[in-house]
Amino acid sequence: MERVGFDSSVIASAGYDPSARVLEIEFVSGEVYRYFLVPARKWRELRDAESAGAYFGSAIRGHHPEEWMPKDATP
Repeated sequence: MERVGFDSSVIASAGYDPSARVLEIEFVSGEVYRYFLVPARKWRELRDAESAGAYFGSAIRGHHPEEWMPKDATP
């Protein structure tokens, strides 16, 4: 999945697959997680948020099933 960079102290980059409704986030720590069943609206709101980290914490974390991606599994 292609990710775009974020100007955030929490999120380094993120990408979205609308057909699968999967959001992939790379955090500044280097950890990568995938979030499932994410509506396209939340992807747009994350990209447009004044604080991507705050939006993530309030609208994505804990609201969608997640999967940690081991570093060797991501390009």
